[in-house]
Amino acid sequence: MSLSNLNPLSNLRGSIVLAGAGKMGGAMLSGWVAQGIAPSKLAVIDPAPSNEITKLVADGLRLNPAPSEVGDVSVLIVAVKPQMFSEVAPALKSLLNPSTIVISIMAGVPLAKLSQSCGGKAIRAMPNTPAAIGRGMTVAVAARDVTQAECDAADALLQATGLVEWIGDEGLMDAVTAVSGSGPAYVFLLAEELAGAGVAAGLSPELATRLARETIAGSGELLHRSNLSSETLRQNVTSPGGTTAAALAVLMDKDGFRPLLARAVAAAAKRSKELAG
Repeated sequence: MSLSNLNPLSNLRGSIVLAGAGKMGGAMLSGWVAQGIAPSKLAVIDPAPSNEITKLVADGLRLNPAPSEVGDVSVLIVAVKPQMFSEVAPALKSLLNPSTIVISIMAGVPLAKLSQSCGGKAIRAMPNTPAAIGRGMTVAVAARDVTQAECDAADALLQATGLVEWIGDEGLMDAVTAVSGSGPAYVFLLAEELAGAGVAAGLSPELATRLARETIAGSGELLHRSNLSSETLRQNVTSPGGTTAAALAVLMDKDGFRPLLARAVAAAAKRSKELAG
């Protein structure tokens, strides 16, 4: 989908400022540029920008500009570590006006704190790292004073890196963070451990790694394309009395994968609440 054809963005006359261009912020920036937002409309605030971001300066991107060079700010995306937010918030607030849309992708920082610290129209979003390849999953919630038009503009920006879901209850964001925000790490750990188990079973590290990576990538793509539930897809692979059934008997034991993952998600959600301060 071309962002140039999205009407919600046509009303953004001022700059789009990204504060924090690490892995997630950088992925979002790459998505915007790839989808047609001119680098000259963008400004990045980051003390250690990547080479890819630095190269965009030649195309008009403003990197660590002085406040006078930023001009009117239509949207601010706050992508710094949540522990750093209190330190950088005063400088960010000085760039904004009451109508600026402020989108936070920081884990744990609630809308109330975002509004109090920065002002503007606060939106809280939680993307995940597949955003780097345009396959991200973002969940967003808006403060009560944010209009539908402002939500539409934020939605268009967030869609540059994948799917977007909106919720009305901010209290669900800790669970969202634990499931989809942190979720890619669980999948990568599965690939890591599956390869390790393959080595223990006699495969070479190279072959075991390739089998694990391609199996998980292919299964994810099948899940993405299929209209069937994950439960049905699992059942379709499992022949009664077969090898998969033997493995699943271990994974689905009362002390197996299900309760372990439930504890992991609960731990991540708890940490998200703690980050709210």
